[in-house]
Amino acid sequence: MIKKTKKDTFFVYIIECEDNSYYTGYTDDLVKRFNSHKLGKGAKYTRSKKAKKLVYFEKYLTKEQAMKREYELKTLERKEKEKLIIGFTENLEKKV
Repeated sequence: MIKKTKKDTFFVYIIECEDNSYYTGYTDDLVKRFNSHKLGKGAKYTRSKKAKKLVYFEKYLTKEQAMKREYELKTLERKEKEKLIIGFTENLEKKV
């Protein structure tokens, strides 16, 4: 019998879509989930809006923490999301 291992990393992410809208979600496998969105096999929203690029993510230790943060991000206005994305991008550029 194959024993399932408990996941210890969860991600909240924001994807920019082809129409420049944002989609927010959570997952335990960021690369796999983004690829699903790109292939049109992700959320209903990204199937119709076409995922363009991953623009933001945060890492959490539990699914519950990630889901709570996902809800918080979904309630943000667009300008607030853009501030997060800009700060995230600038931080990444500093690390590279």
